[in-house]
Amino acid sequence: MYPSKFDYFRAASVEEAVALLHRHDDAKVLAGGHSLLPIMKLRLAQPSALVDIGHIHILRGISHHDSTIRIGALTSHATIASSDVLRRDCPLLAEAAGHIGDPQVRNKGTIGGNIAHADPASDLPAVLVALGASIHIAGPTGERNVAAVDFFTGLLETEVGDHEIITAVQVPRLQTASGTGYVKFEHPASGYAICGAAAVILLDRGHVCREAHLCFNGVTDTPHPAPGVGAALKNSTLGDADIERAVDDNIQIEDPLGDVHASGEYRVELARVYGQRALKLARDRAIS
Repeated sequence: MYPSKFDYFRAASVEEAVALLHRHDDAKVLAGGHSLLPIMKLRLAQPSALVDIGHIHILRGISHHDSTIRIGALTSHATIASSDVLRRDCPLLAEAAGHIGDPQVRNKGTIGGNIAHADPASDLPAVLVALGASIHIAGPTGERNVAAVDFFTGLLETEVGDHEIITAVQVPRLQTASGTGYVKFEHPASGYAICGAAAVILLDRGHVCREAHLCFNGVTDTPHPAPGVGAALKNSTLGDADIERAVDDNIQIEDPLGDVHASGEYRVELARVYGQRALKLARDRAIS
């Protein structure tokens, strides 16, 4: 199918993009286009205008600071997956980016476009929540930061306002005594997660768990963190039995997604299995 008619604007700066969005109330932002263009072709979205931010070069690239790494909103999944900085200091994000789609999607799709679309089956949202990331947003009144755990508000819904754009994602540089893991049960055709699990583990001396974070995607409308699992694992030695008990006793998913691919009950069971696998993988990497 073909999209309905629309006006096209190419913004040269963040300020111009925000001004164009303010001028055209139902305009949509065009970044990599891998989320927006398919739904426009199906006419599930019919914006009167597109604001192309693809030529705003300051929105691309990865930079590291004392304790954080900043990823520009237009940075491609392929760039994230191959980044030496991320693979060393935040490997969970690089690993998850390598799971997205196929090479064509990874080379054109962007981190900002991915999280703005907020597909519950997407890989990055749960990873960003597990990492404790923050999202940088620019709008008519200036810039603001939103914690990833608060950013995703519903099915395909986020904290980004009508006249705002995502400018960057900021993630922590993980310490030496840490491990991460992302695993997923994926749809064989699309690669989207029927259930994905992202885990982060920080260790004290003697391989004792200081912090553990677990978050799921594909199971509910928004990324689903499991803080009870982390609380149960704190101060444990992270044995297999510790992890299995913590997951079995503390996962609470009250309104799981269900569709032709998997029922809600099946997704909850997948969350238990893949949550344990992600935590064990993160533990093994932390102590290696």
